Amino acid sequence: MNSFIDIAAESLNKLGEELCGDKTEFFRTKDGIIAVLSDGLGSGVKANILATLTSKIAITMLKEGLEIEEVVDTITNTLPICSVRKLAYSTLSIVKIFNNRQAYIVQFDNPNIFFMRNGKIIDLQSKVIEINNRKVKESIVSLKENDTLVLVSDGVIHAGVGKVLNLGWQWSHVADYLEKVVENNNSAKAITNSLLGACADLYLNEPGDDTTVMTIKLRRAEHVTLFSGPPENRAKDSEVVKEFISNEGMKIICGGTAANIVSREIGRQLVTSFEIYNKKIPPTASLEGINLVTEGVLTLNAAVEKLKAVKSSKDLSFLYKKDGASRLAKIIAENCTHLKMIIGKATNPVHQNPNFPRELSIKLKVLEELKKAAEEIGKIVTIEYC
Repeated sequence: MNSFIDIAAESLNKLGEELCGDKTEFFRTKDGIIAVLSDGLGSGVKANILATLTSKIAITMLKEGLEIEEVVDTITNTLPICSVRKLAYSTLSIVKIFNNRQAYIVQFDNPNIFFMRNGKIIDLQSKVIEINNRKVKESIVSLKENDTLVLVSDGVIHAGVGKVLNLGWQWSHVADYLEKVVENNNSAKAITNSLLGACADLYLNEPGDDTTVMTIKLRRAEHVTLFSGPPENRAKDSEVVKEFISNEGMKIICGGTAANIVSREIGRQLVTSFEIYNKKIPPTASLEGINLVTEGVLTLNAAVEKLKAVKSSKDLSFLYKKDGASRLAKIIAENCTHLKMIIGKATNPVHQNPNFPRELSIKLKVLEELKKAAEEIGKIVTIEYC
C-alpha cells in the first residue's frame, strides 16, 4: 500500500521518579505493525518493572503470531490482582494494523483510545469479551488516510488534578483538545509532543502521575532520496545521477563533490548561498530540481544530533531554523517516511587518511549514524552504495 504507519511515543515521569511506570513498544512486521502501551500500578521502579514485563510479554507473543486471548491470558496469570486495590498490576492497550489498513484494537483497563478521522473524534465501536475472567474491549476498524489513533495512560486523563483542575483533564476534554490541534499534515511525533506538552502545563511541570502518549497515524508514504559522496568508479557518475533523479519524492544532496557531479550531469548551474545562519554550519546551495543541497560531513553530523534530539524533545522548534542541518533534519523528521541513501564510496582525502579502510571513513560513519537516527524515530531507511 502507498501509505505509511507513523508511530511516536513519549512519556513524562511522575515528579521525583527516575523511572517511568508506563512502557510503550512497537514492532514492524512484513504484515504491518504491532504497538503496545502498558501502565504499571503505582509509580517508580515497581511500576516500571510491571509495565516493562507486560509490554515485553505482549509484543513478543504477538510477534510470534499468537492470538490475543493467549496474550491476555498469559499476562493476567503472570501478573496477579493487587490484594489491596483489587486492580490488575498492569493495564494494557494493543493495536495491530495490517497492510490492508485493517486495525485490530484491544484495551484492558487503560483509558479509551482516541480515534480521529477528518479532524474529529469518532466513537470507536467495541465489544467486551471475557478472557480468564477479565473483561477486555475489542475493536476492529478499517483505516483511511490520515486516520489517527492516540493511546494514553491515565496520567493524561488525570492531568492537572489538584492543581489547575479539580477533577483532572478528563477524556472528553482531551478529545476537544485533539480536535483543535490535530491537522492532516501533523506527524505522529508532533501530535504526541503537543498533547504531552499540554499535560505538562496542566501539571505545572510537576507531574502527579506517569503520563504517556502514543500516536499512530496512517499517512501517505513520503519518499526522500539523499545522495552523498562521489561514486567509487567515476565512469558511473552518469548512471548514479540518473538513478538519483528518477527516484520519486524529495531529493537532497549532501557534499560539494556530489553536488557538482549532479550539476554537471543534468546541465544545470549550482548556485552557492552566501547567507550564514549558523557559524558552525556551512551555507547551503541551490540546484534546480533538487530540494536541498548542503555541505557534507559538518552538516550531516549536525543533522544527526538534531535527529537524536527529536526522539526525546518535547519542543521541536529547533527544526525550523534556516541552516542546512536544521532543514535536513526537518525534512527527515517531518516530511519523510522512507529514506533512500545513495552513498558514493570514493575516498575523500579531506575527510580521511586514504590508507585507512573504508569502514573508518568519517563520511561513511556519519551517514551510518544518520541512518540509525532516522530509524530510531520510525523512518524506513535503505542504503545503496556506489
